[in-house]
Amino acid sequence: MSETLTPTLDPGVEADQQSDARSQLDAGYLVICWDDPVNYMDYVTRVFQKVFGWPRAKAQFHMREVHEQGRSVLVRESLERAEHHVHALQKHSLHATLHREE
Repeated sequence: MSETLTPTLDPGVEADQQSDARSQLDAGYLVICWDDPVNYMDYVTRVFQKVFGWPRAKAQFHMREVHEQGRSVLVRESLERAEHHVHALQKHSLHATLHREE
């Protein structure tokens, strides 16, 4: 019967750590919603619930952040998913943009 050899590392040589494949391929994209004087707070909350499937409390938190700070980072996603969310928010007349995370 043949013997199976187990690979060994020389002292002082570190094994390669496999990191998350997603983080290597895509640094991430932020979906940001900006304040505007047009949309009511209740409407913004409902849009966040519809687009992201969030519970009301989380949607209200981000709505308040938009209202009080002028913007809110809603999610960090891959490019395709982030583009999808931005278009969905813009379809509902919200001012949303996409920014590459550094």
